[in-house]
Amino acid sequence: MNKNDRIYIAGHSGLVGSAVLRKLESEGYENIITKTHQELDLADKFAVEHFFQENKPDYVFLAAAKVGGIGANSHYPADFIYQNTMIGFNVVYAAYKNGVKKLLNLGSSCIYPRDAPQPLKEEYLLTGPLEVTNDAYAIAKIAVIKLCNSFNSQYGTNFISVMPTNLYGPGDTYDTENSHVLPAMIKKFHKAKINGTNKITLWGDGSPRREFLYSDDLACALLFLMESKSASEIGELVNIGTGIDLTIKELAELIYKTIYADRTDMQCNIEWDITKPNGTPQKLLDVKKINQMGWQAKTPLNDGIKKAYAAFLTDTTL
Repeated sequence: MNKNDRIYIAGHSGLVGSAVLRKLESEGYENIITKTHQELDLADKFAVEHFFQENKPDYVFLAAAKVGGIGANSHYPADFIYQNTMIGFNVVYAAYKNGVKKLLNLGSSCIYPRDAPQPLKEEYLLTGPLEVTNDAYAIAKIAVIKLCNSFNSQYGTNFISVMPTNLYGPGDTYDTENSHVLPAMIKKFHKAKINGTNKITLWGDGSPRREFLYSDDLACALLFLMESKSASEIGELVNIGTGIDLTIKELAELIYKTIYADRTDMQCNIEWDITKPNGTPQKLLDVKKINQMGWQAKTPLNDGIKKAYAAFLTDTTL
């Protein structure tokens, strides 16, 4: 990419998109195109086609998606599969029709089978049943991956797909009912601290293992791939993560220590609601492929949680 190329970030206000925007601006890219959901509904095929015809982006980061945790995925499966499929299909097709030089499609580690061997290798895609609590979202993401590869095969496009692990950082969603586990915990512990509550309730039994990647690290990986790697080099997809996981219980303890670091006089106990689902037992990505390409995550989880909590405290929308 050249510094003056037209670069469209779909989903620029979200966790991933905002990190990509910060990274591009810091690297001196001057011609970044963004649109809010109110300005452009990516689930509207005709609106997307018109946008691409008018703006003619050279490069596209497809980071827009309807996302949420176990609760949201369980309650709104139709919304998750429809909206994410339409967003992906509309953007990828419009990119093809309008000669986009390169598109980067963001997937999710939930695309892998529930009981696949750990760590999860790229070739495990579609080798077994999905986790039922988020299969609608996963199916939509898999469909877009296959669409990108089909366009590459049939039309010679340069559309790449990446599978990031669980993400966190500035711009995250902190809805305790519908957000992902790490930001939900940050908000619950923070509210308990502010209100002087000595107990919070978390879903499941705390045993599932999860891997977490700081969003700015992901942005560095995405720019690295966009600038230097082609679809033929990457293949069907590439994982992006840290290669390190921990239990949900251990995560809760880390977040607790961060939020209560300045209040050693206070204590907050955790009650585990085992009537709620745990989700997939483990989701650890095999990141050898991207490490061998020349990229590696830099932010330790302890440091990332501190940065995420600091961003949470300055978020005026909460």
